[in-house]
Amino acid sequence: MSDTHRTENIAALGIADWLCLAAAPTFALMALVSLGGEGAMSCMGAPSPIAGMPAMYLLMSAFHLAPWLRIVSGRKARTGRD
Repeated sequence: MSDTHRTENIAALGIADWLCLAAAPTFALMALVSLGGEGAMSCMGAPSPIAGMPAMYLLMSAFHLAPWLRIVSGRKARTGRD
């Protein structure tokens, strides 16, 4: 593999890492914002503010916590190249 391709792959991995880190806080913020929208909740007929879109965003945020947990624990991510 040439140095140019290797540099492009490293840059692409760096961008992907940042996107992974951005997902969890973004979904958490979306959950908070969607809690304030009473119009969306009333048209969905949700019985509580926990049901509907806020719950979905919180679940998505939880599923995207893995990169943050790796950082906190100090472990490195597994890759197929190792």
